[in-house]
Amino acid sequence: MDERIYRHVDEEVSIGDFILTGGELAAMAAADAVIRLLPGAIRTESTGEESFENGLLEYPQFTQPAVYDGESVPGVLLSGNHEKIRVWRLKESLRKTMLRRPDLLDGRALTEEEAKLLQEIMQERNSL
Repeated sequence: MDERIYRHVDEEVSIGDFILTGGELAAMAAADAVIRLLPGAIRTESTGEESFENGLLEYPQFTQPAVYDGESVPGVLLSGNHEKIRVWRLKESLRKTMLRRPDLLDGRALTEEEAKLLQEIMQERNSL
């Protein structure tokens, strides 16, 4: 940034610890992050379970086809059992958060279900 601009700035926003070739990408990322919060920009049901919405990273996402390059979508997601899908999603959110952003779990008041699932995840890791 041209140093002379800072006397006209009343707030700076960081989008992370990396270097870009110009400010355009950072501006687009900031604009997208704000615009998506405007009512009607995105359907409410589309944003209810995103990363950070409930303090956890979002569970893994899959699209069609059910099998791609020899890898299948987890069977539970094709089962039609909404309760099992809900539990799988929560467990995978906890797993992803534990592996990638354990700081988000620090001080989190875990529900009984979350504590049980985290214990399962730890047991699975220890048995590898």
